[in-house]
Amino acid sequence: MQARAMFGGYGLYVRGVMFGLLDDDELFFRTDEVGRARFAEAGCRMWTYGGMGETGYYRPPDAAHEDPESMEAWARLGLEAALRRKALKDQKARAAGARRAARERKARSGKKPAPARRTSPPGRRKR
Repeated sequence: MQARAMFGGYGLYVRGVMFGLLDDDELFFRTDEVGRARFAEAGCRMWTYGGMGETGYYRPPDAAHEDPESMEAWARLGLEAALRRKALKDQKARAAGARRAARERKARSGKKPAPARRTSPPGRRKR
């Protein structure tokens, strides 16, 4: 595990992903749509920083601070959420790279690339 200074606290990293943070001597773990409900059901408090709104980091229950096995389970939820987030970002980056490579191949072949299609945001109609 590695800790890096950030937000006036420390980001906690494992396997190259930030899965938790320490702020004002409090520990918070990353959540996502998969694990967030467990934190909410346990009455855990969300980390807030200034006017950022929802951050996706929650403090584990007080009881977990006294029980290493329980804390490990909460930390594992945070690590799994961070790894899922990284996998999604990597997948998007690979897809963008594939699209870029296809455009470059098309450009090298002498064919004019098709213009990028613009779409309206959901709920808005083109006029």
